[in-house]
Amino acid sequence: MTVYLSILLRLIIWFLLTSDLSLVNIVIGVAIAILLPHDPPRLPVLKDWIRVFWEIIIAVPVAYFEALQIMILPHKKEAFLRRRVRPNRTPGLIFLDIFLITFTPKTIVLSYQEDGWYKIHSVERDEQS
Repeated sequence: MTVYLSILLRLIIWFLLTSDLSLVNIVIGVAIAILLPHDPPRLPVLKDWIRVFWEIIIAVPVAYFEALQIMILPHKKEAFLRRRVRPNRTPGLIFLDIFLITFTPKTIVLSYQEDGWYKIHSVERDEQS
């Protein structure tokens, strides 16, 4: 099941990069998604994939809200955070985690460290303003 989700994720990224839904582009995208190497599937991952897709749906209104906050209120305080990667994450789920963190306007992932941490840059509202 995770192989299909991986192929679907690769196709979505392909279509977002090319912005072309012609038949030739679909065939090329499917071929690339299938031919790229896959990791061996892990069993309890389906629940994590469903949770991440739900978090993506929730992230869209949160991103709009944060964008409005940044426009209306000054966010001059910067912070550098380290957040631990959830256990048993596949590379696809790690990519989606990084996407979720970076999708919102107040945070961006600076690096993924192989020892299981994300380094995150965040802007925050200065409470004294």
